[in-house]
Amino acid sequence: MGFSDTIKTCFRKYLVFSGRATRPEYWWFVLFVVVTSALLAVVDSLLFGSNPETGEGTHVLSSVFQLGVVIPMLAAGWRRLHDTGKPGWYLLLPMALSIATMVMLMTGVVAFSALEQSVEDPEALRGPAAFLGGTGIMVVSILQLILSVLMIWWLTRPSDEGANEYGPPA
Repeated sequence: MGFSDTIKTCFRKYLVFSGRATRPEYWWFVLFVVVTSALLAVVDSLLFGSNPETGEGTHVLSSVFQLGVVIPMLAAGWRRLHDTGKPGWYLLLPMALSIATMVMLMTGVVAFSALEQSVEDPEALRGPAAFLGGTGIMVVSILQLILSVLMIWWLTRPSDEGANEYGPPA
């Protein structure tokens, strides 16, 4: 499957999360998304300008494009994992870890804020709070790195020979 065939296939299967996707289908589509996003970011800078000191600018075109391809990228990755014999929902693990981290951090902030109100010396809580928060962020960062490397590993594996539980080869 060539570059343009891959793009057509992934957009044709915009909401298809069943079946399988070969390595070339997935990775050519990833290349298309990365290159197009970079080109649109340049066009955004040319059309809308950017502040070289802060790096801020308006990214209308690249943002709209990225919103438009998030579902087909997810669907293609889902099918790619199926092609290697893995459940597609594994693709959501890094995002689930990020959401769980945000919830835990906010819970920790609320809990230590409540504790600060009930003790005589709130400064005594700052050290343990910083230690718990810093340790938690380091642990989650390591887990996120491991999950990201594992995800890349799964997405680069060869296709299962013949049919698997997700269907015949693509």
